[in-house]
Amino acid sequence: MNDAHLHMVVNHFPIIGIILGFGVLIAGMLLKNNSVKNTAYCLFIVGAIFAFASMATGEGAEEMVEDMPTVGKQIIHEHEEMAEKLAIVLYVLGLVSIAGLYTNIKKHAQAKLVSFLALTIAAVGIFLGKQTGTTGGEVRHTEIRENTGATSDALPTAEENEEHEE
Repeated sequence: MNDAHLHMVVNHFPIIGIILGFGVLIAGMLLKNNSVKNTAYCLFIVGAIFAFASMATGEGAEEMVEDMPTVGKQIIHEHEEMAEKLAIVLYVLGLVSIAGLYTNIKKHAQAKLVSFLALTIAAVGIFLGKQTGTTGGEVRHTEIRENTGATSDALPTAEENEEHEE
């Protein structure tokens, strides 16, 4: 398994985990059930751990694909920038989730506030996750790029490809 393959294996978990966790947290808040909320917090924590793994494998994946003719450094740069923002949000969400677990276990008065804070951060994370997933998909899936078929600054020209091959 090379770095690009490993990156693709781990990079889906943070996005899927935050979406699932968001739904589970809403259910827990509506049902006023701390066990359900704790499940959401655990999903968020696992998502943060996988975000770390995804960031750790991203550089190796970049090295493997950056010189491919249909990729382009600009596309990878956009994905990397979005991934860094998402990772920060997921790390914060993971920490808030640890606080949520603690406040629920201790039946602390601030437990409800922590739930709303986690829900808000998760909503931001879902937005950034969508952006990160889309920019990541664009690295190899030319069919989802906005300017499919058009030559852009993100794609090398035929002359640049010929120079690179020499």
